[in-house]
Amino acid sequence: MRTQRLQRSELAVPASSPRFVEKAAHCTADAIFLDLEDSVIPDLKPQARKNTIAALHDIDWGTRTVSVRVNGFETPWGFRDILEVAESCPRLDRILLPKCDGPSHIHAVELMLGSVEVGLARERRIGLEVLIETARGMANVKPIAATGTRLEALIFGAGDYQLDMQIFQRSVGAPSENYAVLTDPRTDGGRERHWNDPWHFALARVANACRANGLLPIDGPFTNIADSEGFLAAAWRAAALGFEGRWAIHPSQIDPANRVFSPSAALVDWVHDVRGALAKAGEEGHGAVRNKDGEMIDMAHLKMARAILERADRVAQREAGK
Repeated sequence: MRTQRLQRSELAVPASSPRFVEKAAHCTADAIFLDLEDSVIPDLKPQARKNTIAALHDIDWGTRTVSVRVNGFETPWGFRDILEVAESCPRLDRILLPKCDGPSHIHAVELMLGSVEVGLARERRIGLEVLIETARGMANVKPIAATGTRLEALIFGAGDYQLDMQIFQRSVGAPSENYAVLTDPRTDGGRERHWNDPWHFALARVANACRANGLLPIDGPFTNIADSEGFLAAAWRAAALGFEGRWAIHPSQIDPANRVFSPSAALVDWVHDVRGALAKAGEEGHGAVRNKDGEMIDMAHLKMARAILERADRVAQREAGK
């Protein structure tokens, strides 16, 4: 059974900045990853690794999930990042592996972590989350999701994916005005422009692979921090596709993400109405009934209600600090 951690929001924190790392320990994100990769220049990577090890020893992270995004296997730092952090940090929850291209990457990390755990007689098993951010990784997302026993989440990394696909767009995670079509001309000669979602295919593919294998689908960065409305719209889109949560690359994005990926009060009220209506219908010998809104509801709605209440309970426990 794979671990299912609440992960509505995951804050990215550059490990090269001890000040940012310390502040992150007091944020409201469900999860945090200390970054050794993209936010750290090459000259600072060895020091960032030391900072990470110190932070995992010295800072109280509470009950939230803490991951470390290591450098990729194609770099001089990747293997040492995994080994040194795993060997030195009992508090480590997960390794976050960038640019996962296929099952072989999962196997490699699992072998390394298994060896560390045996050698140290480590009690807490280290989990794994990976970034799907290359064309090859997206093509292999289904076998990746089915690989190993440590994998907990797949994250769609739009930034490197855009680059690999040769999509030259400045803002990561945002829509594109060029991905649009025109309607046929109206009788008055006018035409309408309809925007499409350039990320729908990739997001839907990641979400389906995750749900088919008991993993958490997590949306990645939205880089225009000033565009709070755009971030919210992108988060609601991800939630509609079945995503569990998304990254926050700035603290201002944490609470909006938590709100989007939590059951609303109105939704919880609907759940109680459904349960009451179906309970009454069951007493009368009926498996389906029309609710007060005129919608036909049946046992499928009851299953959905249970799932919503379970999520609401987990959110309540998280926000109570449990």
